[in-house]
Amino acid sequence: MRIDPAETQPATALKPEEPRAPGEVEVIPGDLASGILLICDHATNAIPPELASLGLPPAQLERHIAYDIGAAAMTRAMARALDAPAVLSNFSRLLIDPNRGLDDPTLVMRLSDGAIVPGNRHIDQAGIAERVARYYEPYDTAIDTAIEAALAAGHPPAIVSLHSFTPFWKAAVRPWHIGVLWDGEGALSQLLIAALQREGDLVVGDNEPYRGGLPGDTIDRHATRRGLHETLIELRQDLIASDATARDWGERLAAILPGCLASLRAG
Repeated sequence: MRIDPAETQPATALKPEEPRAPGEVEVIPGDLASGILLICDHATNAIPPELASLGLPPAQLERHIAYDIGAAAMTRAMARALDAPAVLSNFSRLLIDPNRGLDDPTLVMRLSDGAIVPGNRHIDQAGIAERVARYYEPYDTAIDTAIEAALAAGHPPAIVSLHSFTPFWKAAVRPWHIGVLWDGEGALSQLLIAALQREGDLVVGDNEPYRGGLPGDTIDRHATRRGLHETLIELRQDLIASDATARDWGERLAAILPGCLASLRAG
């Protein structure tokens, strides 16, 4: 059984082949029997024209502060290779961060990695509520809908969240090629870490460059609270900066992930 985009997307969503405006969710159809749902929280740096780039120059919007470089192309490649459904955001994390709980103080960033965001400096609760309704909630609903479709079909999905991280942070080199984040038992993440280490050519971060388990984040809201298997994968941005390298990594991960899931479900 496959996800039908017409049935699983909220009213603001469009089909994958159609052009999108910020707030219109991208849902990639896939076989529910794959047992996987891919999500990409920071897929794009899109900001609606009426918000005038939040007052930022174009160069700032090309940085990691606006989106996860390479993550969208990697997610799409994994979805194709696995024939798995995927949900991707279509708005910049600078508008509002869907990988944060609604009570998180970093939900709307006023200062991000040294860059003041003029369009966010004076935003009030009413302004935040408008962005929640226009961007955050449609994306959240699309993920919920995809999960419920898989559960109804008898295929509880493992939630795989795809992100990317900068090669440097405050002048410190980040040596990892890939990081796998987890919280609690982290069963799927532990299997994935071991499988990646067996590849022999990778420096693998175990809960690096960040720790998993942010209360209210996408994994918490959609996987942990339902008792679903989950993992969060971070790729270093210089490794997936082009569409070609992002596709290669998506296909590489797609070749590794099913074995980890099979081991988890068998054990």
